[in-house]
Amino acid sequence: MTLYETDWYAWVQEQAVLLEHGRFDALDVDHLIEELNLMAGSTREQLYDRLIVLLAHLLKLQVAASVLPGVHDRAQRGWRLTCTEQRRRLARLLHRHPSLQPTMATELLEAFVVARLQALAALQVNEAYLPAECPWQAQQVLDLNFWPDKSQDILNTFARP
Repeated sequence: MTLYETDWYAWVQEQAVLLEHGRFDALDVDHLIEELNLMAGSTREQLYDRLIVLLAHLLKLQVAASVLPGVHDRAQRGWRLTCTEQRRRLARLLHRHPSLQPTMATELLEAFVVARLQALAALQVNEAYLPAECPWQAQQVLDLNFWPDKSQDILNTFARP
């Protein structure tokens, strides 16, 4: 068994020392490539996961404002705080990894599918009250000042049950 298989943390430290000392011939190149690919995938997955949370809360805000005003009145503050937190975390993620920006449109569409399911489960409403596709552009979703509300009347925008 290799160090990579028995003690990943020690393997990482060893690889760092080898790189630092220019001992490229001693590097575990195959596993380094694998780990770098996993790191890149993990960062993109973080974008996807944060978008799911943000989109689910934006949907809850919009649907509850029109369909469940009592729920909206009670829960909107927490939902807005969650949106703000996720927007700030997404801004930092995109600032630190600007090459993720071109993937935003795809990640937004894919995240919306799951976010819609989460909003349906949380609100317990007929699925006809929620849009089948994401109604917002990436820049709106990330905008700290964008809030869906009753002025975007969901009952007139989407099919009624």
